[in-house]
Amino acid sequence: MKITYSPIGYFRTQYTDIKGMPIQPIGADTVEGIIEVLPEFQNGLQDLEGFSHVFVLYHLHQIEGYDLLVKPFLDTKRHGIFATRSPKRPNPLGLSVMRLKGVSGSSVFLEGIDVLDQTPVIDIKPYVADFDRCDADRFGWFEGKSEHAVHHRSDERFARKPAAGEE
Repeated sequence: MKITYSPIGYFRTQYTDIKGMPIQPIGADTVEGIIEVLPEFQNGLQDLEGFSHVFVLYHLHQIEGYDLLVKPFLDTKRHGIFATRSPKRPNPLGLSVMRLKGVSGSSVFLEGIDVLDQTPVIDIKPYVADFDRCDADRFGWFEGKSEHAVHHRSDERFARKPAAGEE
Protein backbone atom coordinates (compact mmCIF):
# COMPACT_ATOMS: atom_id res chain seq x y z
CA MET A 1 0.00 0.00 0.00
CA LYS A 2 1.36 3.39 -0.94
CA ILE A 3 0.30 6.43 1.09
CA THR A 4 0.99 9.92 -0.22
CA TYR A 5 0.26 13.35 1.17
CA SER A 6 0.79 16.81 -0.23
CA PRO A 7 1.54 19.86 1.89
CA ILE A 8 -1.27 22.29 2.68
CA GLY A 9 1.32 24.99 3.40
CA TYR A 10 4.76 25.75 4.78
CA PHE A 11 6.17 27.09 8.03
CA ARG A 12 7.92 30.47 8.11
CA THR A 13 10.16 30.42 11.17
CA GLN A 14 13.40 31.90 12.45
CA TYR A 15 15.15 28.52 12.36
CA THR A 16 17.21 27.73 9.26
CA ASP A 17 19.49 25.17 10.93
CA ILE A 18 18.53 22.29 13.20
CA LYS A 19 21.49 23.00 15.51
CA GLY A 20 20.45 25.15 18.46
CA MET A 21 16.68 24.81 17.95
CA PRO A 22 14.37 24.02 20.85
CA ILE A 23 13.67 20.29 20.97
CA GLN A 24 9.99 20.69 21.90
CA PRO A 25 7.41 23.53 21.81
CA ILE A 26 7.76 23.95 25.60
CA GLY A 27 11.27 25.28 24.95
CA ALA A 28 9.95 27.74 22.38
CA ASP A 29 6.86 29.03 24.19
CA THR A 30 7.45 32.67 23.13
CA VAL A 31 8.88 31.93 19.66
CA GLU A 32 6.50 33.08 16.95
CA GLY A 33 6.12 31.82 13.41
CA ILE A 34 3.64 31.54 10.58
CA ILE A 35 2.13 28.81 8.47
CA GLU A 36 1.53 30.10 4.96
CA VAL A 37 -1.36 27.97 3.75
CA LEU A 38 -1.52 27.35 0.00
CA PRO A 39 -4.28 29.35 -1.74
CA GLU A 40 -6.36 26.28 -2.60
CA PHE A 41 -6.69 25.45 1.12
CA GLN A 42 -7.29 28.97 2.48
CA ASN A 43 -11.07 28.50 2.86
CA GLY A 44 -10.33 25.64 5.26
CA LEU A 45 -9.07 28.22 7.79
CA GLN A 46 -12.58 29.59 8.35
CA ASP A 47 -13.51 29.50 12.07
CA LEU A 48 -10.01 28.39 13.18
CA GLU A 49 -9.49 31.67 15.06
CA GLY A 50 -12.01 30.55 17.68
CA PHE A 51 -9.41 28.17 19.16
CA SER A 52 -6.48 29.01 21.43
CA HIS A 53 -4.30 26.05 20.36
CA VAL A 54 -3.89 23.82 17.35
CA PHE A 55 -2.22 20.53 16.53
CA VAL A 56 0.10 20.88 13.57
CA LEU A 57 1.22 17.78 11.68
CA TYR A 58 4.27 18.34 9.50
CA HIS A 59 6.84 16.55 7.38
CA LEU A 60 10.39 16.57 8.79
CA HIS A 61 11.89 17.41 5.41
CA GLN A 62 15.52 17.53 6.57
CA ILE A 63 15.49 13.98 7.90
CA GLU A 64 16.84 11.11 5.81
CA GLY A 65 16.43 7.48 6.73
CA TYR A 66 15.50 6.21 10.14
CA ASP A 67 16.93 4.36 13.10
CA LEU A 68 14.91 1.97 15.24
CA LEU A 69 17.20 2.64 18.21
CA VAL A 70 18.19 6.25 18.90
CA LYS A 71 19.91 8.26 21.59
CA PRO A 72 17.38 11.07 22.15
CA PHE A 73 18.29 14.61 23.18
CA LEU A 74 17.26 14.10 26.81
CA ASP A 75 19.11 10.87 27.53
CA THR A 76 22.47 9.20 27.06
CA LYS A 77 21.02 5.72 26.44
CA ARG A 78 19.45 4.32 23.28
CA HIS A 79 15.68 3.79 23.16
CA GLY A 80 13.29 2.37 20.59
CA ILE A 81 12.24 5.08 18.14
CA PHE A 82 8.56 4.69 19.08
CA ALA A 83 9.43 5.37 22.74
CA THR A 84 11.02 8.72 21.79
CA ARG A 85 10.11 11.92 20.05
CA SER A 86 13.19 11.73 17.86
CA PRO A 87 12.74 12.98 14.28
CA LYS A 88 14.61 10.06 12.68
CA ARG A 89 11.47 7.94 12.23
CA PRO A 90 10.28 5.49 9.56
CA ASN A 91 7.74 8.16 8.59
CA PRO A 92 9.35 11.52 9.41
CA LEU A 93 6.29 13.25 10.79
CA GLY A 94 6.29 15.93 13.46
CA LEU A 95 3.33 16.75 15.68
CA SER A 96 3.17 19.82 17.90
CA VAL A 97 0.54 21.65 19.89
CA MET A 98 1.02 25.38 19.31
CA ARG A 99 -0.74 28.51 20.55
CA LEU A 100 -2.84 30.11 17.82
CA LYS A 101 -2.26 33.87 17.76
CA GLY A 102 -4.46 34.64 14.77
CA VAL A 103 -5.41 34.03 11.17
CA SER A 104 -5.20 36.58 8.37
CA GLY A 105 -5.92 35.53 4.81
CA SER A 106 -3.81 32.44 4.23
CA SER A 107 -1.46 33.12 7.16
CA VAL A 108 -1.78 31.26 10.47
CA PHE A 109 0.15 33.01 13.25
CA LEU A 110 1.49 30.71 15.96
CA GLU A 111 3.54 30.72 19.13
CA GLY A 112 5.61 27.83 20.47
CA ILE A 113 7.51 27.20 17.24
CA ASP A 114 10.19 24.48 17.32
CA VAL A 115 10.19 23.82 13.57
CA LEU A 116 12.60 24.60 10.74
CA ASP A 117 11.75 27.30 8.20
CA GLN A 118 10.08 25.92 5.05
CA THR A 119 8.89 22.74 6.81
CA PRO A 120 5.92 21.34 4.85
CA VAL A 121 2.66 21.32 6.82
CA ILE A 122 0.45 18.26 6.34
CA ASP A 123 -2.53 19.24 8.52
CA ILE A 124 -3.85 21.64 11.16
CA LYS A 125 -6.46 20.56 13.71
CA PRO A 126 -7.97 22.43 16.65
CA TYR A 127 -6.94 21.39 20.14
CA VAL A 128 -10.05 20.68 22.22
CA ALA A 129 -9.29 19.96 25.87
CA ASP A 130 -12.44 17.85 26.32
CA PHE A 131 -11.20 15.51 23.56
CA ASP A 132 -7.43 15.77 23.74
CA ARG A 133 -6.44 16.10 27.40
CA CYS A 134 -5.67 12.97 29.37
CA ASP A 135 -4.39 12.28 32.86
CA ALA A 136 -1.24 10.38 31.99
CA ASP A 137 0.35 8.50 34.87
CA ARG A 138 3.39 6.85 33.26
CA PHE A 139 6.15 8.63 31.37
CA GLY A 140 8.64 5.82 30.72
CA TRP A 141 12.27 6.83 30.42
CA PHE A 142 11.22 10.51 30.21
CA GLU A 143 10.43 10.42 33.95
CA GLY A 144 12.69 13.00 35.62
CA LYS A 145 14.05 14.18 32.26
CA SER A 146 11.17 15.83 30.42
CA GLU A 147 11.41 19.06 32.44
CA HIS A 148 14.84 19.63 30.84
CA ALA A 149 13.21 20.14 27.40
CA VAL A 150 12.49 23.77 28.33
CA HIS A 151 16.18 24.69 28.07
CA HIS A 152 17.68 21.89 25.99
CA ARG A 153 18.59 22.72 22.38
CA SER A 154 19.14 20.34 19.50
CA ASP A 155 22.51 19.40 18.17
CA GLU A 156 23.25 17.91 14.77
CA ARG A 157 22.71 14.22 15.66
CA PHE A 158 19.59 13.95 13.48
CA ALA A 159 20.53 16.53 10.81
CA ARG A 160 20.50 15.54 7.15
CA LYS A 161 23.97 15.17 5.75
CA PRO A 162 24.48 17.30 2.60
CA ALA A 163 24.98 15.33 -0.62
CA ALA A 164 28.20 15.76 -2.59
CA GLY A 165 28.22 19.22 -4.18
CA GLU A 166 25.32 20.43 -2.02
CA GLU A 167 25.62 23.15 0.65
